[in-house]
Amino acid sequence: MTAPAGYEPLAEVLADALAQAADGKGKERHARGDTPFLRQPICEIARMVGPGFATGQAIKKAQESARLPAGRDEAELLGAINYLAAAVLVLREGRG
Repeated sequence: MTAPAGYEPLAEVLADALAQAADGKGKERHARGDTPFLRQPICEIARMVGPGFATGQAIKKAQESARLPAGRDEAELLGAINYLAAAVLVLREGRG
């Protein structure tokens, strides 16, 4: 991921969130084979009940991160980023 000068640290965090969804916990729990992100429960449920589902999950993950040990706290926050990305994608679909 190429980032404008001064935004490299942000790009690194976003790349870590992508890696978690594509190769880590997200893939293990939700991908069920080669299911693309837009067809995984993270997006499908948001379509069924609204993007508030995904934002609520992000809030929950952010809150939980505060009481987790180092490493797990970061993983939980990366998961929150992925839920927020799902909310953005579902919102964009609705505006499409």
